[in-house]
Amino acid sequence: MGTNVTFKRPDGKDATGYLSNAARGNAPGVVVIQEWWGLSENIMGLVDRFALAGFDALAPDLYDGIVVPYHDADAAGKEMNSLNFIEATEQNVRGAVQYLKRNGAKVGLTGFCMGGAVTIIGAAKIPELTAGVAFYGIPPEQAAKPADVKIPLQGHFANKDDWCTPQAVDAFETAMKAAGKDFEAFRYDADHAFVNEERAAVHDRQAAELAWGRATDFFKKHLG
Repeated sequence: MGTNVTFKRPDGKDATGYLSNAARGNAPGVVVIQEWWGLSENIMGLVDRFALAGFDALAPDLYDGIVVPYHDADAAGKEMNSLNFIEATEQNVRGAVQYLKRNGAKVGLTGFCMGGAVTIIGAAKIPELTAGVAFYGIPPEQAAKPADVKIPLQGHFANKDDWCTPQAVDAFETAMKAAGKDFEAFRYDADHAFVNEERAAVHDRQAAELAWGRATDFFKKHLG
C-alpha cells in the first residue's frame, strides 16, 4: 500500500522511510517509530493502517535497512544500544515530522517499545509536533525529563512488562502530573509488545484493538 521515500533531515542529510498516504488530501500526519527490531513488516503494516484511518503516515528507518529477526533479541539489543537516540530523534524523526508538515498539516508522533521512548524524547525536543502516543517505552531522564514534554501525550503500557515496568510507568506518570503536563496513561493486562501481530507469543488482539482505538481517537482530537 505504501512506498519507500527519501526525505531531508534538518542537517541536510538524506534519510529514508516508509510512507503511506491517506485517501483524502490535506490529511494530518503521524510519524511512526519502530521497535528495537527495525522497520519490520509489522511497523509498515501499522503505517498502512494509520493511512486507512485518515492520516498520512511515515516511519523513518532508524537502522538504515537492518531488520533483526524476532528470535534474535541479542542482535536487536545491540542495534538499539548502538543508536544515538538524541540524534535519531532530532534528525531522522524531526525530518520525518517536517516532511509530513510541509503542507501545513498538524503532525503527531507514535512509537512502540524503543519507539515509545523515542516518542517521549520527540515530545520534548521536536517543536513541530502537536501530540504524541507512546507504546510501552520510556526514555531515561537524561534523554528527556517529564518536565520537558511540550505536547499532549498518551501512553499505553503492559502490566506484564519486564522492560518498561509498571513501576517505571507509575514513576513517569507521577512526574508528568507533578509537572502539570497533559498526559493520560492506559494499562493493559498484557505482555510487552502486545500490539505486534507478528509475535504470537505476546500479541493480545483485544488489548491491541482497544489501544488502537484510543490512539487514533486521541490523534483525531488533537490533529484534526
